[in-house]
Amino acid sequence: MADFAADSASHDITGLLLAWRAGDRAALEALIPLVYEELRQIAHRQLAGERHQTLQTIDLVHEAYVRLVDASRVRWQNRAHFLAVAARSMRRILVDAARTRGAQKRGGDQSGVELEPDLVAALAPGIDVIALDEALSELAEADPRRGQVVELRYFGGLTVEETAQVLVVAPETVMRDWKVARAWLHGRLTSAPSPR
Repeated sequence: MADFAADSASHDITGLLLAWRAGDRAALEALIPLVYEELRQIAHRQLAGERHQTLQTIDLVHEAYVRLVDASRVRWQNRAHFLAVAARSMRRILVDAARTRGAQKRGGDQSGVELEPDLVAALAPGIDVIALDEALSELAEADPRRGQVVELRYFGGLTVEETAQVLVVAPETVMRDWKVARAWLHGRLTSAPSPR
């Protein structure tokens, strides 16, 4: 019964996304309450453990909402795709905030972020958020799908199955990409010189 309710909610969200893309502003207003809690969880996960962060969870959700409203031309596929775009938007907001703080401090004490337990096994805790963003950008350039897997799984909090659905690949492919990407990021971030 719970699976039916989850499938029904996901179907409602997909329908609202498609209506929003077609220009129905009321669809956006109906969509936000349905996804708000998930957006809040994504924001909380991204802010957890980040030092020197002035943004609160609610601030990050609201800033992402403003950016998402401007993204109405995105060819939304489904709930998972929407959450992935929201997570990417939140990541950009945090990186921009870290860069601003770094510039204000003239390059000193960049913001660090502790990673979720699944990534901590592969990456060192307290990684600089800007260094993480740069490493993810390098990974995405070298292997776009693996970069997307990290973004969807880590920043978006999507399951393996949801990630596979967004990327239109098998769950086994997502698991393989996730394992390789974590190892690549670990090597890249632990070999990078630490900030002064």
